[in-house]
Amino acid sequence: MSVQARIKARREARRVQAIHDVYSHLYEVYVGAGYQRTKGGEGTVSGQGLQKINEFSWDVGVTRYFNQKLGVTLDGRGNYGSVYIGPNSVTNSALTKPAISQYSGMIGPTYRFILEPRYSVSGRVLAGASYGNFSGDIGSFTPAELGLYPDGAGLALSASVPFEYNVSPGVGVRLAPEYYLTNFGSKLQNGVGFTGAIVVRWGKQ
Repeated sequence: MSVQARIKARREARRVQAIHDVYSHLYEVYVGAGYQRTKGGEGTVSGQGLQKINEFSWDVGVTRYFNQKLGVTLDGRGNYGSVYIGPNSVTNSALTKPAISQYSGMIGPTYRFILEPRYSVSGRVLAGASYGNFSGDIGSFTPAELGLYPDGAGLALSASVPFEYNVSPGVGVRLAPEYYLTNFGSKLQNGVGFTGAIVVRWGKQ
């Protein structure tokens, strides 16, 4: 074997070992925040569709890995925003932008399809339940009177592509563009956005 081939082989061995050091952990936990743009209600008191709203969230979860690529993730989050209902006769325009909140718990597979010592790219699909609180800021009025979704539980689905940069073998920083679906009020809400998080890994497979 030539000197150049030996150097190349040693470099590849170091790369394989570095990948093993990062992705052979049994568990990882993440804590972060997110943003999404979605719809906040069925329609205004005048019968027109509500504008899309900006929601900000906290997001926590844990993943159990079965090998370097495949794991199962349990995710919990809360989303918060304000819905613009405009000047209206129902509240005599005293209430034009009530706050709403949503909470969800989801579970599903995570698969790393690109593994490098310093970064990885994954695909993740989660499904579970959500609860929407649309009446917490509207006093004695009902959500239906203001064109909001009724309080209650529904389906939650998430599809994301997490990009992760490894600060060390046990710590990473993640950004995940995401599609997020719920079905409050027997209608589908299609949200798009992202989550960002600090990731901590531990244990050995």
